[in-house]
Amino acid sequence: MRYILSLAVLSILLLQWTRSIPAASVGGPLAIASVFVTAALAVGIHEAWMHRRGLAGWIVNIVVAVFGAFVAAQIGGFLVVMLLGSVATVESSIVKTGEPVMSLALAGGMVATVLGAWAALRIVDRWR
Repeated sequence: MRYILSLAVLSILLLQWTRSIPAASVGGPLAIASVFVTAALAVGIHEAWMHRRGLAGWIVNIVVAVFGAFVAAQIGGFLVVMLLGSVATVESSIVKTGEPVMSLALAGGMVATVLGAWAALRIVDRWR
């Protein structure tokens, strides 16, 4: 779990540091979302692999991990914007404020997404 979290945060930060995420178009949010969804899929697949689930277990794990990631990304994104929003001015956004603030926002969002996928799997695992 911690390897997936570390790799996911590192990958989103590398994309941002190499300026592979466009700041002024639809491609930026799509690039970020693709990395977030990939991290959620990795959490679901890892849990299914480690617990030797059957076909139905794999499907349930992937669906639950993606659902948990989407819910946690919304909540985590809101919290990150609230915490880092004081740095950005009214006329500006977090993207336009600069590298460190955007890096913190992306890392915080990724941590929330991966932990949300993991927590959703833990909740469903109690019902099995």
